[in-house]
Amino acid sequence: MGNGLIAPGKASVTVGSGGQVFTPLQPDTPANLRTNPRLHVFNHAVPHMWYGLGAILSAGLSLRWLRNITGLENTPNAYAILSAEAAQAPPGANGLIFLPYLSGERTPHMDPLARGGFIGLTHFHQRQHLARAVMEGVSMALRQALELSLELGGQVDTVIAAGGGAKSQIWRQIQADVFGLPLRQSLLTEQAGVGAALLAGVGSGVYPNLTEACAQVVRYGPATRPNHQNHIRYNEIFDRYAQLYPRLKPDFHALHHFD
Repeated sequence: MGNGLIAPGKASVTVGSGGQVFTPLQPDTPANLRTNPRLHVFNHAVPHMWYGLGAILSAGLSLRWLRNITGLENTPNAYAILSAEAAQAPPGANGLIFLPYLSGERTPHMDPLARGGFIGLTHFHQRQHLARAVMEGVSMALRQALELSLELGGQVDTVIAAGGGAKSQIWRQIQADVFGLPLRQSLLTEQAGVGAALLAGVGSGVYPNLTEACAQVVRYGPATRPNHQNHIRYNEIFDRYAQLYPRLKPDFHALHHFD
């Protein structure tokens, strides 16, 4: 509600400590699809509508981890520094992929024993490559959650970006390029509280309906549009990314015994 998701067409992607993808679903979404165990499906506040929720555990937490281990923990504007450095690395971070499973993973793997890691690390890679790979890896994980919602009949032509990660222009661009969809940053904060207030406003008669309530309150920044060539490149990387967890799952589970 606080991001204006009251009809199909928009999804919201929040990058805070974790990451969440919310997608309105059609009222006639089949019951067997609504019980997909890799995705949460809830009743929407809009009558007769559903929404899908995909969640990853370490979104902003992955960048915070990188900040801490690269000597920036006590540096002012550390995230601005990492964003500026990430912008210097090319799409794909010169052959480096990051798996953001630092706390296990929820969507789509539902595996508490999943492990994070850099794949393709060489002497050539510097902090700028690590920062870009982290942002790309988190964005790839969010794309997997978004694609699950699309499988349930979600219709998305615009993504609303929220959370601390949305403050980074390069991370917004990476998400747009990975998703192949335009992104618009939510200009509000505490969107859950805003949504609750909008519902109360409709219920008390301040607004005639949710459409009018959102039109008066919800605000977005200008669109960040995907770069076509980057999207093609990210599609190739995404295919590789999606294969890594199934291949590494037995090793992740075996490593658990050494904790």
